[in-house]
Amino acid sequence: QVQLVESGGGLVQAGGSLRLSCAAAGLGDTTYGMGWFRQAPGKERESVSAISWSGGSTYYTDSVKGRFTISRDNIKNTVYLQMNSLKLEDTAVYYCAARTGYSGSADLRGYQYWGQGTQVTVSS
Repeated sequence: QVQLVESGGGLVQAGGSLRLSCAAAGLGDTTYGMGWFRQAPGKERESVSAISWSGGSTYYTDSVKGRFTISRDNIKNTVYLQMNSLKLEDTAVYYCAARTGYSGSADLRGYQYWGQGTQVTVSS
């Protein structure tokens, strides 16, 4: 069975950095796109970033462009989200997700597998 396990969340001051990791297991030789999503209290889950199987195509929502970087290591079956210059509004539970196929996607409906989430809290 497929498992996605996020790590790296925590409490950080505004302007600081965190790196999230998502380790995937059970996907075998399947090609899969990956995405990061987040959900703040009282808000809908939103797309943050996505990456294709090769890593050659990436997507970022406007609010994180220039601050966040998504990457992946297919040998380790791990995707990363480097988050710099964190802002209060980045506070949320961050989820990674996987979808079979080559591309990543900003549409959460396209993802079959989800991690349990990791909390990111940015303080002033």
